[in-house]
Amino acid sequence: MISINTCVSIFVQFFCILTPFFVLSMFITMTSGMPARKQKLIAAKTTLAILGICMCIYFFGKQIFDLMGLTLDAFRIGAGSILFITAVSLMGDKVKKAGDQQSEADSDNISVVPLAIPFAIGPGTIGTIMVMSNDNQTLGQHLSGCLGLTAAIVAVGVILLSSSFIERLIGRQGIKVLSKLTGLILAGIAAQIIFTGIKNFLNL
Repeated sequence: MISINTCVSIFVQFFCILTPFFVLSMFITMTSGMPARKQKLIAAKTTLAILGICMCIYFFGKQIFDLMGLTLDAFRIGAGSILFITAVSLMGDKVKKAGDQQSEADSDNISVVPLAIPFAIGPGTIGTIMVMSNDNQTLGQHLSGCLGLTAAIVAVGVILLSSSFIERLIGRQGIKVLSKLTGLILAGIAAQIIFTGIKNFLNL
């Protein structure tokens, strides 16, 4: 019932879409000076928040489509466009400036906002999850989708929990380079979503 290839494909896609290295960079900035135990607690809370929000979007995505009267292909084009803007921001300086504005937030309230939303789960992520939910029809497809998405979120959580080690290993500059590479992959995923939407809309 569960397709391993589908799980791996969804894992890779959502691992990039969740922008883990950008989230890691913001996490390190916002938890700087905190005790290691508190950093790990915030990392765990952030991971659970991402998982809970993504699963709510996945399971109630179709109802949102029906309620708003949106067509799947129109949403594909819109979500893909937002995702592409996110990718461009990751490769430039706009996201860095946005992160700087959030860096003074209350350390006890950063797990959900801004680390889970909007750093990990932006409009592009929400749109992509809703599209996947609407595309999946069989139980096997839903199980494969949820498993791949959960694995990607867990991988992001492991990265956050290992933030101190990763920072010592590659440094902040290395994290920025990885963030830019993630943005490049994200741009390709966004383009594919847009092209699919246009193709289906034009019945090509």
